[in-house]
Amino acid sequence: MPLRLLWLIPLFVLAILSCNPTGQDQQDRPNILFIAVDDLRPELNCYGKSHIHSPNIDHLAARGILFNRNYCQVPVCGASRASLLSGVRPTSSRFVDYSTRLEEDFPGVVSLPEYFKSHGYTTVSRGKVFHHANDQPDAWSEPPWSPAPVNPEYGWFDYADSNSLAIIRQIQSANPDAKNTAIRGPAFEFPDVADTVYKDGKLAQKGMEDLERLAKQNNPFFLAIGFWKPHLPFNAPRKYWDMYSGDHLEMSPNPYIPENAPKQAIHNSGELRNYGLIPKSGPVSRDTARLLTQGYYACISYTDAQIGKLLDMLDSLKLRENTIVVLWGDHGWNLEDHTLWCKHANFETSMRAPLIISAPGLTHGQMTNALTEFIDIYPTLCELAGLEKPDHLDGTSLLPLITNPQEPFKDAIYSRFHRGESIKTKDYVYTEWIDPKQSEIVARMLYDHRTDSLENYNVAEDPRYSEITMHLSKQLEERRRKSEAKRAPE
Repeated sequence: MPLRLLWLIPLFVLAILSCNPTGQDQQDRPNILFIAVDDLRPELNCYGKSHIHSPNIDHLAARGILFNRNYCQVPVCGASRASLLSGVRPTSSRFVDYSTRLEEDFPGVVSLPEYFKSHGYTTVSRGKVFHHANDQPDAWSEPPWSPAPVNPEYGWFDYADSNSLAIIRQIQSANPDAKNTAIRGPAFEFPDVADTVYKDGKLAQKGMEDLERLAKQNNPFFLAIGFWKPHLPFNAPRKYWDMYSGDHLEMSPNPYIPENAPKQAIHNSGELRNYGLIPKSGPVSRDTARLLTQGYYACISYTDAQIGKLLDMLDSLKLRENTIVVLWGDHGWNLEDHTLWCKHANFETSMRAPLIISAPGLTHGQMTNALTEFIDIYPTLCELAGLEKPDHLDGTSLLPLITNPQEPFKDAIYSRFHRGESIKTKDYVYTEWIDPKQSEIVARMLYDHRTDSLENYNVAEDPRYSEITMHLSKQLEERRRKSEAKRAPE
């Protein structure tokens, strides 16, 4: 047996012993550092994007396995997180939008942190893990914690620059009936401040303190840390903005609607429109587009620096060799791709999302092009920790890919957003929109990734693709039927 697989032996033993969660094997189980990054698309140096400064995530990938073709279940934060943390697929009425609460949409299901807590783990939530901090409160060994924004009277938006506050006051004076916490200022700012002025810097500090505290206890820990950036507004210290030049930015290669794309596929980028100095309709100016892109990249680098602090603390505490690190972005993000900003779409740029897992003794800088999806994380962590998988899971453990990245895995993965349902195979991505009253397909898209990786030509109505369109539609219908039939535990 290769040396790198020897770590599996104690895991298989632990799987046998896991029926006794309070047994003496408890302290031998690996810790888990579970890092979520809001709105992070796979535009990172380790994904081959050399214009991005992400040295710490790159370092994690060099010690882990990068899932190059990983997809979210729903390209919006609340629903994506509820699906990932429950291990259950979404439907037309389950895990739908940003406001999703797991305990309401699928009551009684045992979430990932709750399952590890029931098996003797100390489970801790910091920052944005579930979309709502008070969703699934029993999943955590102690109350979830989030840092306060710079100016709490203006909500969670975390503005530190005096110019931003002046703009907010102008908006406030024009809307005297609006609550302060509902008023959004500009879409970006870049003051010359320390990392810890913003929430993510404070979150990293808290996470480091937690690691130091949890390292002293006997039982293993599941520490979940959810960073906000690069979520809008793109607020980050100036030094991270200075890493990117607005005149030499990598801008979207296709800021136009795909040929033959149905109207259902395109939205007005409403999330961005809510911010000050952004027009309510139509394209943003070229200067604004460059600033938004620069701000998005700057926020990636800012968050990457905070992640580096956590990884350095793991090393200094000598925890790395017994800690599984999982890094994931809850969905993709559009940087004017197909005219779109933000997520909320059934294109590759919205559905494809980062996933990196570092498992000591098993991973060492691998990459796999196998199709994977976020519901696979729950069963994977169960196997890596030597725990029996609960019966409700829809995903498949990624352990075969961790041990052999070329291993055949899934033929297809599935994502959905509102009425749009997508199936992604090795060569194609097919989406259809169904009228709920008539139960009829009212629009469809098919992109041939062999020749059109940027999804610029919808060929769903091309006669040459009629057979593949019909085949993928049948697969979607079968998946829809199975998912809709799944019920919450009694």
